[in-house]
Amino acid sequence: MNTLTQLHADIEARVRAIRNDNPDWLCRMGCDGCCRRLAEVPRLTAAEWALLQDGLAALPPERLREVGRGIATLAEQPSRPIVCPLLDRSAGACLVYAHRPVACRTYGFYVQRDLGLYCKDIESRVAGGALTGVVWGNQDAVDRRLCALGDTRDLTEWFALWKEGGDMA
Repeated sequence: MNTLTQLHADIEARVRAIRNDNPDWLCRMGCDGCCRRLAEVPRLTAAEWALLQDGLAALPPERLREVGRGIATLAEQPSRPIVCPLLDRSAGACLVYAHRPVACRTYGFYVQRDLGLYCKDIESRVAGGALTGVVWGNQDAVDRRLCALGDTRDLTEWFALWKEGGDMA
């Protein structure tokens, strides 16, 4: 069975193993470097969007409007890197952490070097001799499983469709 729930469980198990073997791993609450330096607008499958939509709907109305403005800005922002509109910048944490997409769950633990999808801070620690014996997760395998979860669109497109449908709080 290739469900989003199973994929999340598999990713969390791998992340736990990496953290257990490397207790000083950088990725944790307050480390928001990847959230502040996105190379592109996040793409989500239909299943990921459905989960994220639940998290967005649970936000207070004013916060959801702020997020909506941030997402709308992304659609028109040609420069990169971009800051994730779901980041609470003062806390350095995701507003919808439990509902976040797979890309956010894997960043820093999985790697896809040819696309530049890895944490350069972690890589520099590994190169400097810290985090010895690190074994990255396989992002290509995750991507193959994601392909089975439905249509993939940019966050901006999913959000615009939701807004047009009038399902926003």
